[in-house]
Amino acid sequence: MSSMTRTMVTVSATAVLMTASLAAQPLDHATLAAIRDEGLRRSQVMDHISWLSDVYGPRVTGTPAIEQARVWTMEKLRAWGLSNVHAERFAFGHGWSLERFHAHMIEPQVMPIIGYPKSWSSSTDGTVTAEVTRVDIRTEADFETYRGTLRGKIVLSQPAREVRMLEGDLVLRMTDAQLAEASRTQVPPPARRRRGDRGGRDGLSFNDRLQQFYLDEGVVAVLDRGGDRFMMGAGSGLPYQTQRTDGGTIFVGRGGPRDENAGNVVPSVTLAVEHYNRMVRILDKEVPVRVELHVETTFHAETDAAGQMNAFNILAEIPGTDLAAEVVMIGAHFDTTHAGTGATDNATGVAAMMEVMRILHTIGARPRRTIRLALWGAEEQGLLGSRDYVRRHFGDPRTTGLLPAHETLSGYFNIDNGSGRLRGIWLQENFAVAPVFEDWIASLHDLGVTTLGPRSVSGTDHTSFDAVGLPGFQFIQDRLEYNARTHHSNMDVVDRVQRDDVVQMAVVAAIFAYNTAMRDELLPRKAVPRVDR
Repeated sequence: MSSMTRTMVTVSATAVLMTASLAAQPLDHATLAAIRDEGLRRSQVMDHISWLSDVYGPRVTGTPAIEQARVWTMEKLRAWGLSNVHAERFAFGHGWSLERFHAHMIEPQVMPIIGYPKSWSSSTDGTVTAEVTRVDIRTEADFETYRGTLRGKIVLSQPAREVRMLEGDLVLRMTDAQLAEASRTQVPPPARRRRGDRGGRDGLSFNDRLQQFYLDEGVVAVLDRGGDRFMMGAGSGLPYQTQRTDGGTIFVGRGGPRDENAGNVVPSVTLAVEHYNRMVRILDKEVPVRVELHVETTFHAETDAAGQMNAFNILAEIPGTDLAAEVVMIGAHFDTTHAGTGATDNATGVAAMMEVMRILHTIGARPRRTIRLALWGAEEQGLLGSRDYVRRHFGDPRTTGLLPAHETLSGYFNIDNGSGRLRGIWLQENFAVAPVFEDWIASLHDLGVTTLGPRSVSGTDHTSFDAVGLPGFQFIQDRLEYNARTHHSNMDVVDRVQRDDVVQMAVVAAIFAYNTAMRDELLPRKAVPRVDR
């Protein structure tokens, strides 16, 4: 999942509360009680997570593993009796799988290295042994310093980083103070564009030029130790920092393109910072370091022999009754990054939303509107699946050209912030919906759901809906170890999932979906965003 940012529209809380009486509508308490009973007493959510993560993870878009996970998921949805279970495919680029990896420092002493290749990295030429050198290339002018000196070598591309004792917030369950802060609006800092993203005259970024330099110079592989230790409360809408855990937890990024240039890069690996730092310190003493390295990867074509594209969204429905032409959508991203098994990002969200559908079907719920599950592909590459779906079915945010189905969607609810329980919901600056949700969460306080956050948050699939003026919402969620340990790391595994929290997630999401489906009216909407031409 990507980082969330906060925006603000000042609003009078009094004005919102004045409309509360208009939002109240009798709730189907018998069905809501049945949702709780089935979801809390007979949950299957951990079994879903284990299949998706232990058996089929990681689920990187465009790979055989995610296709296997798709088959299992669609068979499960059909076995439950859901309707219109199908996949919608879209263009993505080359898929990528890791086949084999190992690394050892062999001089001056032997040390098995904890590391993980970056996604879309190329392969080494079998198992290679090479001298290690440290470089400091920050600008194109630095290329000349190293030209002609790197052939046949393994490059350390960053300085050492201090590893401090872990302290402060590592496991984040939202406190009363943080929930109170979430209920207020706040002006975000101005957005900044990173200099490294600027392309040159030929459209290439500095990183593109650096990668080409490594290729031209005959570098064997590039090793790094990941990014900074602190991560803002990304995705939470809150301005706190979390210290990322060292000690073998590796936050691995992307190592190459997935377009027609896929594979045309030097192999790249992120190492545990402690092992990386050791090699830097040895080199600083002018003692040679040699590493044995094996990286084996496979690139998968964008289309198969039958012309079928390699990215997809999974859809399934519970048909409505008297308002069946109108739709409530729930969803989570199905794909993952590659270093772990994608348990907290985002098998928890997928399993919770699958469980919503199982619960509702099992108890015989008869929603007035159709409830549609969507499990998105390629979220990790920029919300590609949900954006494709919205353009295809509801409208294009680039033109605000809207399709007829735009008028039939009541709302979309998303989960994508780890395995912590839901604590409320972000309003996405849709202040007219506040009285509706306030009425619903009044009966959910015993489950820990208490807070309406007025802010717009971004970075995950609900924003694809919000971009065309549809009510799209992300739940406020306890972060637990998501920022500190599991987000895009090799520790994103089933063992880090907290069962009781995910059980609660499914029950709360089911109640929101069912209440939305039973309202006399669609959920209130914001204005369709204006496109500046």
